[in-house]
Amino acid sequence: MKLEQSFQSKKLELIQWLSSVEDVSIIEKIVELRKTETTDWWHTISETEKKAIENGIQDANSGKLNPHSSARKVYKKWL
Repeated sequence: MKLEQSFQSKKLELIQWLSSVEDVSIIEKIVELRKTETTDWWHTISETEKKAIENGIQDANSGKLNPHSSARKVYKKWL
């Protein structure tokens, strides 16, 4: 409960501060931050990454899967 009150208090402090900000550059930075927070990650990755994900989905849908235990054996030195 105390954590929730602290969180709400911080939000109110930010709202009050934001309402008094006169510096346009700060407002612009906040707007950009908000855009990045609401942007779908799919639109931020490269075409190569998208293709790799799509290939992985196709492999999974086709049943071309390896068990987790096999992957652990291959990559154990990095885990």
